Order: sequence, then structure tokens, then C-alpha cells
Amino acid sequence: MLVVRAINENDLDALYGLASQVGTGMTTLKPDMKMLGDRLAIACASFAESIPVAQRDYMFVMEDTDTGRLAGVCAIKGAVGLEEPFYNYRIGTLVHSSRELGVFTRMETLYLSNDLTGSTELCSLFLHPDYRSGTNGKLLSKSRFLFIAQFPQLFTEKLIAEMRGYQAPDGSSPFYEGLGRHFFKMNFDHVDDLTSLGKKSFIAELMPRQPLYVAYLPEAAQEVIGKVHLSTAPARRLLEQEGLYFEGYVDIFDAGPVLQARVSELRAMRDSTLSTLDPDAAADACGAPAEAEPYLVSNTNLRDFRMIVTAANPVGGKIALPEAEQALLRVHAGEAVRTLSLNLRKNPHV
Repeated sequence: MLVVRAINENDLDALYGLASQVGTGMTTLKPDMKMLGDRLAIACASFAESIPVAQRDYMFVMEDTDTGRLAGVCAIKGAVGLEEPFYNYRIGTLVHSSRELGVFTRMETLYLSNDLTGSTELCSLFLHPDYRSGTNGKLLSKSRFLFIAQFPQLFTEKLIAEMRGYQAPDGSSPFYEGLGRHFFKMNFDHVDDLTSLGKKSFIAELMPRQPLYVAYLPEAAQEVIGKVHLSTAPARRLLEQEGLYFEGYVDIFDAGPVLQARVSELRAMRDSTLSTLDPDAAADACGAPAEAEPYLVSNTNLRDFRMIVTAANPVGGKIALPEAEQALLRVHAGEAVRTLSLNLRKNPHV
């Protein structure tokens, strides 16, 4: 069985194994043992509430309890850009006109921006290829939304998610080759590694502060602005289902889209509910098996947050879970759990 849970100090080696599978373009999950060790320590301190809220980095892992193997990882950073610069390009428009000549043109531009500084960030989503089937991806990605719904006081009102940008089959970034390489004079992988280590001062030192005209870029670079990596497309769809949207911000290296939302407008904030665990409830409290739909169910324990997908459905403020699922969540009869339908529903409150 699969459970998404708060990471702990024993997960470092397995986390390194997952990071080794990621490849380029995800700066928050690199196969660097020191970096991962430091980040894991911050994550453990975050769940223990022993560091300031803005510095917290909540990491979650998906564990296959049958084998003890880690199948995936995801995270929520409390706030970005407060200790090191957080850059994006904002897509804008400049208008040039001449009444005398009868010429009117609109030109797309890229502005180097720190607009998203201080936002809560969804990041580090990676599911091992062996587990990319069924509802596993949804469970891993959407677990973060149930956590936010349970503990909204820990996060800022603006939520963002940087999506990995498009890469060619050979791993190169058309956007970086068309723009960034002219200023940084190094390979995309090298820039990616520097960024993952928090060495971002070179961005402000080397990148132009003036607006960049998109039309001046090579066509291959223009075409990928706002597009995601092939393997990231499913993750983008899941985030959009939960209420995130593209607002014209892109990554400065690969031009991947930055999705954003107001926390108060997330589906999990609107539609998730607290239900009482009642294993002895009548059979209809779980819903008829033929009509049951998959539900996300989590405990309400910050320090030991755990979440699963179940066929049990909440009815009348109660839910009946099999003993094995209770054990996965580490909950007991009479305790509260938070529930949310795995898939979108037309009438979520029915």
C-alpha cells in the first residue's frame, strides 16, 4: 500500500536515490548528499515547528509500505526569496506607434522580476517511473493541498509552482540556448547546478535589467516560452485542477511557466471536510461499493502528517476506514480526519 507522509531523518539515502533519477531542470532536487541532508534537516525542523514559519520547507515522501521503498517526493516551501533572491521573467507588452506613419505595433517583452518574493511554493514533485500508474501521481501531488487546507495559518496567501520548462530530446533548453547562454557563457546544466546550490547572485550581476524583446529571440526560443517539459505536463494539469493558473511569469533559464493561486481559492480549501473516524458505522456510511469514488484522507497531525487514497466515502461527517488504512494514517476511532474527493466533482457538496 502507498502512503504519503512527512519525511524523517531516516529517509536521506532513499531521497538521494530518488534525486538521482530526476535529471536536469529541477533545481530543488539535486543528487547532492550535503544539499539534501541540509534540506532534510530543515524539513524535520519544519514539522517539529522549531524554526520560524517563513523558513520552513515541508517535504513529503510517498512510501510503498509493502517494500519500504520510497516511490516519490514533493514539498511546500513556506516562503521564497526572503534569504536569497527569487527571480522570474514577467511577460509584458510594449506598444510603439506613429500616427504620422500609421504604424501601431505591440511587442511582447520579458522583464526580470522579483514580484513573487515571499510566496509559498509547491516544489520538488517527483514520482519514480516504476510508480507512474493509477492514482499514484494524483495522491502525491494533491497531498500538499490537503496539508495546506489543514494548516492554512502556516502559509502565505499567494501560492506558486515553478514548472520545469521544455527541453529538446538531447536535454538542451532552446530558451537558454537562445538567450541565457549569451549572458552566462556556460552550459545549462552548470547554471542549473549553481542555482540549486543557492548561488544566485550571478543572475543579477549578468542578466540585463532592461526589458528584452521576445521577437529578437530565435524562433526556437520564442516557441517554448511558457511550455513545460514533456514529463511535467501531467503535473501541470493536476495543479490546474486544484485552482492554479498561468499569469505570465516564467523561469529565467528554461522559460517554464510559473503557476499561481490564492490559497483561499484552492479546491481543497473549499471542498475538503473534517470527518470523524467511525469504524463501526453502518455500511452506508462508507457509500455503496459500486458508487464509491476515491477519496484523499489525511490525519490532522502536523508532526506526523500522513495521507492515503481510499475507496471509503465520508457521509454525514463520518467515515469508516479498514483497519489497515487506519494503521497507515495512525488514527483511531473517534479522531478527526480530513477528506477530499480525489477527482473533481460537479457537485462537491452533494
